[in-house]
Amino acid sequence: MKKITFFLLTLLIIACQNTTKNLNEFKYIETSIQDLQKGYESGSWTIMEVVTAYSQRIATIDKSGPNLSSVIVINPDALVIADSLDQIAPENWGSLHGVPVLLKDNIDTKDKMATTAGSRALAGSMPLEDSFLVQQLRKSGAVILGKANLSEWANFRGQMSSSGWSGINGQTRNPYVLTRTPCGSSAGSGVAISANLTVLAIGTETNGSIVCPSTVNGIVGIKPTVGLISRTGIIPISYTQDTAGPMARTVTDAALALGALTGIDPRDTKTNASIGKALQDYTPFLKVDGLKGKRIGWFKSAFGNHSTTDSLTVKAIATLKAQGAVIVEIDQINERATGGHSFQVMLHEYKAGLNDYFASLGPDAKIKNLEELIAFNKQDSIELKYYNQAYLEMALEKEDLNSKVYLDHLKDLKKMSQEEGINKVMAEHKLDGFVAPTGSPAWSIDWLNGDNYHISSSSPAAWAGYPNISVPMGDVHGLPVGLSFFGTAWSEPTLIEMAYSFEQATMARIIPTFKVWDSE
Repeated sequence: MKKITFFLLTLLIIACQNTTKNLNEFKYIETSIQDLQKGYESGSWTIMEVVTAYSQRIATIDKSGPNLSSVIVINPDALVIADSLDQIAPENWGSLHGVPVLLKDNIDTKDKMATTAGSRALAGSMPLEDSFLVQQLRKSGAVILGKANLSEWANFRGQMSSSGWSGINGQTRNPYVLTRTPCGSSAGSGVAISANLTVLAIGTETNGSIVCPSTVNGIVGIKPTVGLISRTGIIPISYTQDTAGPMARTVTDAALALGALTGIDPRDTKTNASIGKALQDYTPFLKVDGLKGKRIGWFKSAFGNHSTTDSLTVKAIATLKAQGAVIVEIDQINERATGGHSFQVMLHEYKAGLNDYFASLGPDAKIKNLEELIAFNKQDSIELKYYNQAYLEMALEKEDLNSKVYLDHLKDLKKMSQEEGINKVMAEHKLDGFVAPTGSPAWSIDWLNGDNYHISSSSPAAWAGYPNISVPMGDVHGLPVGLSFFGTAWSEPTLIEMAYSFEQATMARIIPTFKVWDSE
C-alpha cells in the first residue's frame, strides 16, 4: 500500500487528542527577531522565558501532539546559555542576541549534542570542536536550541528515499498536512520554523535541500553563493556545491541571519572568494520597492507540468510586473549534460569529504572511513529497511580528486553551469536575476516508493554554486508553494531586494494547522 497503515492510524489517534486552536495558542507565534529583541529590551520577557517556551512547545508538538519529529534533541545547555545572555547589557548585544536557533544535524557542535547526519552509524558521535558556522552564531548571541532532523546523509545515501526520514529520528512530517512530505534534506529545519518551534534554523544545500523544504513548509530559505558561509565542521557531500543557509518565516529574519553567518575561514578556502563581497548586514536591501526597474528572467522549463502551480506562478509574475519589474521569458539556462557532470563531481567529492570528516572526529571515532559506514549499514536492522545505500557504494568506487576523470567533470560542470549557463543568459538578456516556482505542493509520504517530485527549479543555481531565495507565493488547497529568486555569484543583495519586495506585496505565508487529511 502506498500509505503506511499504522502511520495513519497513529496520526488519527493523535488528532483526537489535540485541537488546532490549542496548538497555535502560543505566546511567541510568528514572532520575528525584531519582535523578540524589542521584548528583551522592554523587559516584556527574558531569554530564559523564551527558550523555556520554545522547548516546551517542541515537547508538546514535536515529540507528542502531531508528532512532527522535526527535532532530534534539545540542547541540554540551552537554559544555561539563555541565563548567561540575560546578564549581558544591551550595548553589548550581538545581532542575534537571544534568538533560538535549531541546527540541521549535519552541523558540528562541541557540546552535549551529537552530530549524526541522521545516521545510526554516528549515534553518539561527539565532534572535537564547533563548526565555524556555530562559532559565528555564538558570537552573535544566538541560543543553540537543538539539532533538527534531516533526510539521512543529506539525502545522498541511496535511491527511492523519502525526504525527512532518518534512521536515528524516523520520519519528519509536514505541519500543514501530516501525511505530506516536509521535503529535504533540511526537513526538520523547515518544519520547525513553519510550526513555530524556533525563530531561526540553519539548513544546508547541495541541490534543493534548503529551498525545497522552504517551499513546502511555507517559509523563506536562502541558499547563498558557495563560499559566503564556511563549511568547516559540516558533514559534506560536495566541496563544489555544498553551502549552509538560514531558514526563517520572513525575508527580514533570513537576511539578519545571513549577515551573522558570513566570515573568512582559513580552513575553507572557498570563503576567500567572498572577500570584498560578503556583508555582515544585509538589512539595507530590505526595500519595499526592490522590484522596481529589475529585469527578471522567468525560467519556464517546468511550466505546463503542474497546472495549479502554473496558476500561482502566473499570479506571481503579475505581481512582479505590478511592482515595476520587467519580465523576460527564458526557456533554457543549462545544457542537459550539466546534471551528469554535477552527479559525478558529487560522487568523487563525497568519498573524499566523508573520509576527511571521519578523520576529524579523532582516533576514537566509531566510524573511521566510508568502507566502515557501508559495512555498518549492511548489519543494521533499520538503516536499509526502506531504501538502499547506492550513492555511498558508487562514491566508494571513485578515484581521488587528482584523477583526470574528476577534474574533467569539474571543469565541464563549471563551464556549463556558470560561463555557458547563468552568466551567459543573464548577460544576453541584461537580467538582474531569475524567478521560477521553487517546486510543486507537498506530495504524500511514501517509504516504499520514495519521493514524487513534480517540479524543481533548484538545479541551475545549485550546479553553479550561485544564490537562491525561496519565498512563499501562495498555496494549493492549504499546501504552500514558493517562488525562487536566483542569480549570479554574490548577488544576494539584489535577490534580497526582489524577494522582500515580493513578500511585502503578497504576504503569502500561512500558519500551519496540523491537519491529518487533505480534506479537513
